[in-house]
Amino acid sequence: MNNLSIAKLKKILTAIKHAKTKVVTSETLSREVGLYPEAINELLSFFDPLVTMDFSYDLKSLVEPMETWISSEEAKKEKKPATPRLSKKTLEQFESINEFIYAKLTIGGIVDKTVQLSDLDLRALKRLVNDEQAKRKVLKAKKK
Repeated sequence: MNNLSIAKLKKILTAIKHAKTKVVTSETLSREVGLYPEAINELLSFFDPLVTMDFSYDLKSLVEPMETWISSEEAKKEKKPATPRLSKKTLEQFESINEFIYAKLTIGGIVDKTVQLSDLDLRALKRLVNDEQAKRKVLKAKKK
């Protein structure tokens, strides 16, 4: 069941819940959702295989298993922590790589080997290096 998605199931689930009839079949649901009845049956066969064989199957009986599956799948998704953004203000503090190294890695003009750069500092250094390489490439092309 590689085509079983939370978005499609939520769409089907809300359509089933809002149906005013006592029995909801895949035929009536297909008009509301915009999917073919066969596609709906294939999606819902994950919860009950009889759905594919019986077109008069009441889909309201699958509401609870669908809700539990959706909630368990959403719980499985882990939210990644937001990575801090590298702003132009951060880069404008340093005109060159030397200034960055002097500001971040030295104490009173002496290089401190115990300093650990954060991920944001490393990305800033990388951007400064790339900018410096681009400038040198342009100068080299102008000399030729």
